[in-house]
Amino acid sequence: MSSTDLLEPTATVTTVKTYLRPIDGTGLAAFAAKGKANPASRGTNKVHTIMEGQYRSLSYVGQHAPVVVDEPLHLFGEDTAPAPGEIVLSGLGGCIAVGVTAVATWKGVKQSKLEVFMEGDIGTPAAWGAGGALEKTPPEMGFQAIRVKVLVEGDASREVLDQIVQHANFYSPVANSMRNPIPFEISML
Repeated sequence: MSSTDLLEPTATVTTVKTYLRPIDGTGLAAFAAKGKANPASRGTNKVHTIMEGQYRSLSYVGQHAPVVVDEPLHLFGEDTAPAPGEIVLSGLGGCIAVGVTAVATWKGVKQSKLEVFMEGDIGTPAAWGAGGALEKTPPEMGFQAIRVKVLVEGDASREVLDQIVQHANFYSPVANSMRNPIPFEISML
């Protein structure tokens, strides 16, 4: 082998970029047109939650496997599943991911990676008000702060990807439900 053989490549290196499974862009456009034609339209999400015992519950959504909820050991649960606040954050993460995917599709951007990281500081009144913390007010309870970081990669510049994330955040139904007061009622069956 001569020294010139070492300088010449013997094989071509190919990098393959894979993209996330896309959504139906035509269907998305039809859905958007339907919403523009009837901006007052609303959907209804329904969930049925059944308590198993201690703090472990099963929430049924349609025909899907139940979503299991529990509390950690330090809050007297068995730590067999995420806590209710963690489930809320997972709903937020899912909604933001759906929004980023929809906006990217609308803008013709293919995504190769999308991950959403969330943290929420939550006020939990002593024993949920069961004999304690009765002087707490609603603003002191629940999430006090939520931080979301989005990792998105695709065939667009970082600036375009950031615009997609910000647009998805602005129009996120779950994020807006958490940011804005909404009518809420609870009653006995």
